[in-house]
Amino acid sequence: MASMNSSCYSVAMDLGVCQLRNFSISFLSSLLSAESSHLKLDNSSSGASVVAIDNKIEQAMDLVKSHLMYAVREEVEVLKEQIKELIERNSQLEQENTLLKTLASPEQMAQFQAQVQTGSPPAPPTAATPGPPNAAAFAQTASHSSGPSA
Repeated sequence: MASMNSSCYSVAMDLGVCQLRNFSISFLSSLLSAESSHLKLDNSSSGASVVAIDNKIEQAMDLVKSHLMYAVREEVEVLKEQIKELIERNSQLEQENTLLKTLASPEQMAQFQAQVQTGSPPAPPTAATPGPPNAAAFAQTASHSSGPSA
């Protein structure tokens, strides 16, 4: 579910940036076209017009900066929430790992260590193996039994 939220947020963030860019371009264009119409009408005050254009550009840049800062703050909040969720999930997995290690037989642990060292996939459980239940089977059972069954 977290990956779905992050992909939706990514799309929303891209859309927001695109809208911000379009807004900023149209805003700057309208400012500059308004100033250029003043320039055409009043050529005698070119120094004042340049200062006015500079002021409008500075205002536009401040507006864009504030919009970008707002977008960055929103993204930081989302990332903080994702980090919090990942820390909780990591803690849960560490607890599950500890439980599985305590339930696994020494033979299963040795087999697991050998698989980790060679990088081979886990062998399917065999019915003839005596001892505690297979750790992988227990993990699947535990993960599927968290909710009510119909």
